[in-house]
Amino acid sequence: MKVAVVKNILEANQRIAAENRQAFDERGLLVINLMSSPGAGKTTLLEKTIQLLKGEWKVGVVEGDIQSTYDAERIGKTGAPVVQINTGGACHLDSNMVREALKTLELGNLNLLFIENVGNLVCPAEFQLGEHFKAMILSVAEGDDKPLKYPLMFQESRVLLINKIDLLPFCDCNVNLMEERARAINPSLQIFRVSCRTGEGLEGWISWLRGEMNKQGRS
Repeated sequence: MKVAVVKNILEANQRIAAENRQAFDERGLLVINLMSSPGAGKTTLLEKTIQLLKGEWKVGVVEGDIQSTYDAERIGKTGAPVVQINTGGACHLDSNMVREALKTLELGNLNLLFIENVGNLVCPAEFQLGEHFKAMILSVAEGDDKPLKYPLMFQESRVLLINKIDLLPFCDCNVNLMEERARAINPSLQIFRVSCRTGEGLEGWISWLRGEMNKQGRS
């Protein structure tokens, strides 16, 4: 039966996710599952974040894509350790894919690990990977209606980065309405307005990350 098969898949994923989480906690590693639609700016955010934290924390990245190593190559140029996962058609990462990828990373040498999920506003929200929390990026070019259309992403995320605010003069997007709709779904959502291209607003995101590391005693 389809329902039973789906349930078994999710239960198996949860079990492996719990094992991943244990491995992260044993090493004092903070892990963030980064999600968005294609082109919203995940990789650019990671490049900027790694640069801003250089010399302070050791940051690693797991890159998820259907095909290619393009994003992993970009991250590699920052000097951060990175491993690529190609899903071969799957629209999201799962905990087993992440577990296999972790074998090529020296987790004990890292303070912070980002898992850049496959670009998709649906499936990635449904699968735990062992992360401590999910963060999502939404660009202003995508419109302020996305919280209404993809509520699970906003329910599951702890952080929302509204990216490409430098494009607001050229977009028909009401950022205040976007935030209002997002918070109606998830009142505790932490929201940052940023431009990964210009760097505007990124200091708030970095400050929040530092706070999370200090709060959990990981810094």
